[in-house]
Amino acid sequence: MSEAKFLEQVRQNQGIIFKLVGLYANDAEEKKDLYQEVLLQAWKSWPSFRQEAKFSTWLYRICLNTIFTQKRKPQQVDYKDSLEAISPAIQNNATQKEDAARLRQAIRQLPETDRAIISMHLDGYENAEIGEVLGIVNNHVAVKLYRIKQQLGNLLTA
Repeated sequence: MSEAKFLEQVRQNQGIIFKLVGLYANDAEEKKDLYQEVLLQAWKSWPSFRQEAKFSTWLYRICLNTIFTQKRKPQQVDYKDSLEAISPAIQNNATQKEDAARLRQAIRQLPETDRAIISMHLDGYENAEIGEVLGIVNNHVAVKLYRIKQQLGNLLTA
């Protein structure tokens, strides 16, 4: 598989990287570092991509594994920063922008795995795909999603 094909796929799916890095990074510098590390790990793993899953699913797995590995390193400082809108499509509406920021803030309060599950769910992935990426069974994904939605509802109404 060629470098050009890899770059094309990354360009088409870079929103996944930006979104996940934004959910887990605490500041702009950490976002840049995580983004670069995800790209490096994806490039290193590219020769082993067997195309059994969609590229976006494969990239999600690379992103999450890289982010979780980097976040577990002891030099990380955890603090909250201001959050930008989740989707560029809602930037023009102040109310939606505020709601998106509140949702994103609530998602950031969830444990790592729960953040990954709800992120993939919001991106339209089926439970089976989420389970495949995270290594859990389909039914467990459904149960986790139900609980995550309840937890987010509680966080957003508090």
